[in-house]
Amino acid sequence: MTAPTYRTLDLFAGAGGLTAGFHQASSRFVTAGAVEMDKAAAASFEATFGGGLVWADSIQSWLESGELSADVDVVIGGPPCQGFSTLGKRDAEDVRNLLWQQYAETIRRVTPKYFVVENVAAFAKSPQFGDFQSAVTSGGELSDYDFAWAVLNAADFGAPQARKRAVLIGHRRDLPPPGLPQPTHGGRHVTVREALRSIPFETVHPEALPRPVYEFEGHQFAGPYLAKDLHVGRNYTDVSLKRFAAIPVGGNRFDLPFELQAECWRRHKSGSADVMGRLHWDRPAVTIRTEFFKPEKGRYLHPEADRAITHYEAALLQGFPPEHRFVGSLTAIARQIGNAVPIPLGSAIATHLLSALDAGASSPVREDARAA
Repeated sequence: MTAPTYRTLDLFAGAGGLTAGFHQASSRFVTAGAVEMDKAAAASFEATFGGGLVWADSIQSWLESGELSADVDVVIGGPPCQGFSTLGKRDAEDVRNLLWQQYAETIRRVTPKYFVVENVAAFAKSPQFGDFQSAVTSGGELSDYDFAWAVLNAADFGAPQARKRAVLIGHRRDLPPPGLPQPTHGGRHVTVREALRSIPFETVHPEALPRPVYEFEGHQFAGPYLAKDLHVGRNYTDVSLKRFAAIPVGGNRFDLPFELQAECWRRHKSGSADVMGRLHWDRPAVTIRTEFFKPEKGRYLHPEADRAITHYEAALLQGFPPEHRFVGSLTAIARQIGNAVPIPLGSAIATHLLSALDAGASSPVREDARAA
């Protein structure tokens, strides 16, 4: 008998990190649709996974359109987290914090078997998380569902990157609770050396990068580029090159001689040791954020070469396959890479859900669950 396929809907999809993880886990996961309002990211999703899948506008407009498929087994996605991220100033009134309500409304309308929410670890301490917990109680808007959650480190699931994310896996109450995936790489993390083993130190000059044009939603974007096409360097100033050369393996801004220190660093002798830091060859990378191409933003210098990591290297540290397609400016693509869910973590979640979906398909509904 042919194994069943399961349809996924990716909300706040970005360039498709979670979808890539589900596809990597099994060809039995089929993308039914996606929603992403950033046009360049939506174009990347289309270029990678095919046309006619992504709604390239806000989730509010998508819900108002009525174009919701009822044939969805799993809803996945991560509502934007800037309002309660530990990076920068938190803003409890940030309207992006309310996007979980649209996520919940989608679940209520689509009635999937399972759903996955991923977000920054701080989400678990936010009022929005409390609202989600209230929604699945008796009388709540998602009372037909329950969920389990934990803060998971992507490095524990095979990503060459230490990135902690709050992961919620929800299930319809008439189905067995799937629980959460167990670490597959605890104590044997994949390292930067393993991820970048075959990548040359030399980079492509920015001006040598071709400029193809991708038509999407009435706009023209650069691309699509394969991830492996984006091993692109930057034009650094002389002082930047001198700083890079002065930072030893494993070092950071505190290793710079006085004459190469920025004025702000001279005034502040404490603070993050990751600023202008080199990645360690034999550890997972630090969290890859959206400005990884700026060494002053974190530990984003190559372990040995006198430069920041490239877009291709950042994509590999996120777990993207070399053939993933990206559309947009280099800055837009960096944002897509940094905002993505590490593909190995998404794949681990998908593999875990596949077992639950198969078990649910072959098991009768429990009477206690039906009555819940």
